[in-house]
Amino acid sequence: MNVSISSVLPQFDPPEARRKLGLIALATDLTTERDFPRIVPLDKAVVYGTRVAFENPTTPENLRKMGPLISAAADLLVPGEVLDAICYSCTAASVVIGDEEVAAAVHASRPGVPVVTPTGAALKAFAVLGVNRVSVVTPYLVETSMPMADYFIRSGLELQAFNCLGQADDRVMARISQQTIIDAAIEVDTPATEAFFLSCTGLPALDAIAEIEQRTGKPVVSSNQASAWEMMQHSGLNHVPKGYGKLFSCSLPASGSV
Repeated sequence: MNVSISSVLPQFDPPEARRKLGLIALATDLTTERDFPRIVPLDKAVVYGTRVAFENPTTPENLRKMGPLISAAADLLVPGEVLDAICYSCTAASVVIGDEEVAAAVHASRPGVPVVTPTGAALKAFAVLGVNRVSVVTPYLVETSMPMADYFIRSGLELQAFNCLGQADDRVMARISQQTIIDAAIEVDTPATEAFFLSCTGLPALDAIAEIEQRTGKPVVSSNQASAWEMMQHSGLNHVPKGYGKLFSCSLPASGSV
């Protein structure tokens, strides 16, 4: 068989005009890549994903092992393309590794790109919502939840209640029912609670947000919701998805920080 070059001269579309968002998900993550397209307007933005190696159980020790791998994962996000923001999509690892350390690892490969972590996004979300007294639900083991409680306290939040569902495998966390998430949030509601945080990018919390807010009258922040919100803010996307919380009526300050 002879193979030849076609006589048709290729024509090319202009470069991608949509905003470009990068997403670093855990190898075992079953939820983040499903949630982001439901929040981000895909006619105005595209989400490029890569994975970073991780092995369960979800313990501080195993989460910390991802630290040296983040830079290489970021390097795999459409090399040569300019990204508007990159999200490292692991809440518990952002705590044990550190938000600043995660950003530094990403910037080693992709300098100058805004870096989003779920924990940092949650802090920004609570600030723009004007709340300080929060109640938290995590799907983790106690040993994984405790560093997160310390993180929020060090960041100046007043924790009113902090409960965990005691799961060790993030693939199992991804199968926790919507009703369980709603019930767990209602359980940590107190008279002093001003808002809720539903932790873990693997937790399918997105569809629970509206009912919790309706039943309590208080805003709900979740890991994927807050991360996608901050990424859109960095990208200048003025999009308000319906049904995913009061947060989307808020904007970051012009500097992008609080």
